[in-house]
Amino acid sequence: MNVATRQTHGVALGGLIALAAAMGIGRFVYTPILPFMVDGLGLTQAQAGLIASANFFGYLLGALAAAMSHVPGGQRRWFLGALAISALTTGAMGLVESLPSFLALRFIGGVASAFVLVFSSALVLERLAEAGRPGLSAMHFAGVGTGIAVSALLVSWLAASGAGWVGLWLWSGALSLCALFGVAWLVPPRPEPKHGADATPSDGADRRLIALIAAYGLFGFGYVITATFINALVRLSPEISAIEPVVWLAVGLAAVPSVALWTWIGRALGNARSFAVACLVEAVGVAMSVLADSAISVLIAAALLGGTFMGITALGLLHARALSGGNPRRSLALMTAAFGLGQMIGPSFAGVAHDFTGSFVVPTLAASVALVVAALLVGLGKPSAQPQDLKNA
Repeated sequence: MNVATRQTHGVALGGLIALAAAMGIGRFVYTPILPFMVDGLGLTQAQAGLIASANFFGYLLGALAAAMSHVPGGQRRWFLGALAISALTTGAMGLVESLPSFLALRFIGGVASAFVLVFSSALVLERLAEAGRPGLSAMHFAGVGTGIAVSALLVSWLAASGAGWVGLWLWSGALSLCALFGVAWLVPPRPEPKHGADATPSDGADRRLIALIAAYGLFGFGYVITATFINALVRLSPEISAIEPVVWLAVGLAAVPSVALWTWIGRALGNARSFAVACLVEAVGVAMSVLADSAISVLIAAALLGGTFMGITALGLLHARALSGGNPRRSLALMTAAFGLGQMIGPSFAGVAHDFTGSFVVPTLAASVALVVAALLVGLGKPSAQPQDLKNA
């Protein structure tokens, strides 16, 4: 392996670690820690949903800020700084106990995670495309699943050792901070190309991009209720509560290879059809999480969720990049903003619905329907003749 090849793989690995820390841990570690916070602090499900939504509100605003045409400084500087803030706010969750403090920290962490996703994806995909290795984007997007799996193992191990919710947050933040140094080494600084204004897509591409952005928002709503509350749902069900330590691990392990799988499907079917199929598969998993009556069924639901949501994320962002032309950062940011809006609404809606109805069935089935609509929006559009988009993105 020559020096250039090693550097290219290093950039992809750096992207993986960045998303693992900011998204897999910084965003998603809240899910396995939430039951411990509910027990230790007496949080209601509505309060738990509000804390999650604060994170997503920050994610939404961060994505909108990242969409600005002219952002001073390089992309590397922005995503490394945001990665540091994500780690610090994650650890600081273990140092406070009031609801306003939780809301503020999760909001700031949400802004940071959006910046990491947008700027790291733009930088990593750009460098991989320049090196003629766009297929390595699967490694970059696999970071979220990797972070979920690592955080699930960390929380399970710490909980078995007697750690409470405070220790879980502190250790999660420390691990994320360690990741920052690895990313800084793997993604070295270099002069970044000067992009002009975004190219104007054709009318057909523009319509497809608008439909894709809307579908991406529905996807954000559709996945997030299960992704936020699946551990709490298992804990609330005595007949399956024994699988709580492994249900989130099942999500993470399924997510790790999912990007490679769905981008391979994307090369065969095209971005749009693959996105639609993945949304339908995820809709089945989301519905199963509340309709299933056995531990095996819930673990299958967790695997279907983990096996699709990062694949959908990668397919959506890669398809948006292919439809955009020019500098794709604005399109990537608008996609992330739509996603953030959907996932901001989801947990609060689910928490309030749970407190009103006594279960997560109604909001979860609504999420499943949203995923079906997302599939129809993208899959029923005029098919593009670009199954090669994933190769060229």
